[in-house]
Amino acid sequence: MSNIDGRLRWRCRRGTRELDLILGSFLESSYGGLDARQQGLFDRLLDCEDDRLQDWLLGEVEPDDAGLAEIVAIIRRTR
Repeated sequence: MSNIDGRLRWRCRRGTRELDLILGSFLESSYGGLDARQQGLFDRLLDCEDDRLQDWLLGEVEPDDAGLAEIVAIIRRTR
């Protein structure tokens, strides 16, 4: 495991089990297939607060930011 993998794994661990499962599963199954720009979007997504992430990833609210909306849609499709 590289340092970036460890750092990303750690950043995917959030305050709720549900977010841990969604983000951790995405990291393991799909992150490697993203291009560099999309990986950057995922990194930006991880900077967001847990309550926003949960609302976005569960489809309750759409992000206003187009880049974040793109990566959220990708994550939702992999679930």
